[in-house]
Amino acid sequence: MLPAPSSPALPDLPGASAAKRQQILEGAARIFAAHGYEGASMSQIARDAGVSKGTLYNYFDSKATLFSAFVQQSACQNLPRLFEPIGEKRTPEETLVGIATAMIRLTVSPVPLMLHRIIVSEAAAFPHLAETFWQNGPQKAIDIFAGWLAERTREGVLDVPDPVLAAELFYALCQTRITGRKRLQLPVESDPAHIEAIARLAVRVFLNSFQPGRDRTTA
Repeated sequence: MLPAPSSPALPDLPGASAAKRQQILEGAARIFAAHGYEGASMSQIARDAGVSKGTLYNYFDSKATLFSAFVQQSACQNLPRLFEPIGEKRTPEETLVGIATAMIRLTVSPVPLMLHRIIVSEAAAFPHLAETFWQNGPQKAIDIFAGWLAERTREGVLDVPDPVLAAELFYALCQTRITGRKRLQLPVESDPAHIEAIARLAVRVFLNSFQPGRDRTTA
């Protein structure tokens, strides 16, 4: 059994300080969503969060530090939910469907969509944003899932020669149809039935490549 998904360590603050930190992060989320990274200012964030600039800088010494904390918090909240199916007694196929469904729901939810748009629009000017996002979000998800695939391969349930590459392929399959359109703000059906249908199709395609006994010389 894999250990529980780990997330970036957040500061262990006393109650009042933790609440103030969360208040600032919520204000930052609103400002980043409205203005992007470059367009957001610490003054705007302080005003929206209802704190002084001095208080803001006591918690976060720069906009980059604040954005990193926001990304880390998002990962802390979302990664455990994403991999809940791993801890349940399911067949590998149903586990994969559960992960795929959770992954699609996550990628089309408001905060991840907002983060993706910020990163894509500003990565050229601020490459550290892309690195922070990738390492705390997709890369952690890929690493956790690759570990699960490696375990199933050792058990003989799956045959995955390169678990990390396979995990990246699975991540890409889960972004089929719904996620891409949502990121472009195009109309697309994203109700639970459509999400499950895409998840099950992604799993069928994935398992077709990694079932034990498959002749890879013809692939």
